[in-house]
Amino acid sequence: MSSTVPKSSNIFWHDCLVGKTDRQKLLNQKGCVVWITGLSGSGKSTLACTLGRELHTRGKLAYVLDGDNLRHGLNKDLGFKAEDRAENIRRVGKCLTNIDKKGQT
Repeated sequence: MSSTVPKSSNIFWHDCLVGKTDRQKLLNQKGCVVWITGLSGSGKSTLACTLGRELHTRGKLAYVLDGDNLRHGLNKDLGFKAEDRAENIRRVGKCLTNIDKKGQT
């Protein structure tokens, strides 16, 4: 996606005082990302929610980022053309990278 709005040069990444290791110790777990892919209607959301419930039952904190749900917010401006699908994957990947860097599942 291209934009005619110029990019700001005054944007910096900020790390907080509580890092990944601190969160892992607090939660007594190490984070990881499980990305489930497949055809539409193949059961990805059902599997992800079942896994999320099982992790919760075992006392683990987990987040499920469902692709359909993300298209209601973060990716609501995207369609299903090849370039939109690529942008969808890029955005979701960035979110997952940030979650993983925080030591969460």
